[in-house]
Amino acid sequence: MVNELENSIISSTKKHKKVIKRIITFICALLFIYFGMSMYFMNHFYFGSAINSISVSGKVVGDVNKQMAAEIKTYKITIKERGGKTEQITSDEVGLEYDSDGEFKDFKDSQNPYKWMSAVFNTKDSKMIEGIKYDTNLLKKSVDNLTCFDKKNIIEPKNASYKYTDKGYVIIDEVIGNKGNKEILYNKVIDAVSKGETTIDLESINYYVKPQYTSKSQKTLDTKDLLNKYVDSKITYTFGQAKELLDATTINKWLVVDESSNVTFDEKEVRNYINILSSKYNTVGNSRNFVKTSGVAINIAVGDYGWYINKSMETQNLIANIKQGKDISKEPAYSQTALHHGNDDMGNTYVEIDMSAQHLWFYKNGTLVTQGDVVTGNISSQETSTPAGIYKLKYKEKDATLKGQNYASPVKYWMPFNGNVGIHDASWRNTFGGEIYKKNGSHGCVNSPFELAKTVFENIETGTPVVCYY
Repeated sequence: MVNELENSIISSTKKHKKVIKRIITFICALLFIYFGMSMYFMNHFYFGSAINSISVSGKVVGDVNKQMAAEIKTYKITIKERGGKTEQITSDEVGLEYDSDGEFKDFKDSQNPYKWMSAVFNTKDSKMIEGIKYDTNLLKKSVDNLTCFDKKNIIEPKNASYKYTDKGYVIIDEVIGNKGNKEILYNKVIDAVSKGETTIDLESINYYVKPQYTSKSQKTLDTKDLLNKYVDSKITYTFGQAKELLDATTINKWLVVDESSNVTFDEKEVRNYINILSSKYNTVGNSRNFVKTSGVAINIAVGDYGWYINKSMETQNLIANIKQGKDISKEPAYSQTALHHGNDDMGNTYVEIDMSAQHLWFYKNGTLVTQGDVVTGNISSQETSTPAGIYKLKYKEKDATLKGQNYASPVKYWMPFNGNVGIHDASWRNTFGGEIYKKNGSHGCVNSPFELAKTVFENIETGTPVVCYY
């Protein structure tokens, strides 16, 4: 039993000694390697060392001097452009040379040979940017001479655009182009030369000018939707029985999209459309055939009676209507209206004044309400004669005082139809009609007997046409 225990102890001791021996051997090997490498790095650069991105790993200073001299002669920058095209700038083109004064040795001396292991994990002491010299004018000229700056090779970038089709607006893809920012490339070339970099990828340095809005941009999609909303509008103008339909086939020609993808209206074109409606449906100043009470037809082309579209207001109204994107039936905004639409916008309610006969008739809905002799403006002076034409009654007023140069005349019934010219009673007159107007006419108004003026006043409405002729 004792012998077995002793044998076990002896065996265990032998194993323990072997383990210790192996550890010592391993440590010795590590020390050998460490000191061996330290000796190596006394004359050689750390593994992974680089000067201006050029590897000098494990090399001696003398070899590095030769290597860098050779590298500077063959140095060139390759510029990668869109479409697989490349261009190069060589060291000769920019007058490149090292501005070195023993700095390679200083760099080597800064690498502690006994700290080579830490360099594996910390590359700070393994990288160096060596000073270089170049001719700034030559460098700028080399950049300027790149074909990517030649106007005939430049394709301007364009935002996504819009096209109107019979199915509405569609988006036209943007043009990427190849126009770049020269300043960005110039600065990058300087940086690359300083660091010894040999490749510049124009895409990666954000050199290219990009379209602001692409076909996928939310702004582009929103603008397309807005355009389609506008052309979905249908505006039906009504002029009595006549109608004018405005829809997408015309509206799309008025829509303008600017560089910021904002939609505006070409107001000049909208106004032109309103002008066309006005020329077709305005009746103020139109020549009209008028059949006198006597049955004789005459032509009258003067006066302010009729329809007149307010062009400025309706231009803005129409734009606002289109922006709603709805079907709308409407009349335009008028500066002046008449009683009826169509060729006969006077209808059969009107005042007729025959100034040659000095007689007035008032018809309402085709029925003669009243008539009588009157006295019109004194024809001995153009300033006092009653103007011929078709006018509209502007308003009517009771108990008015008519004022002019050297007179103030109170009247019971005042019905102006052309500026300060109107129909009114004239208590200062005892007789009417005949040829009184030739020498003793009014200042331009239509003087009426009291009862005639009263009957007209009580039955007439604002806007009723007043027809004056000789």
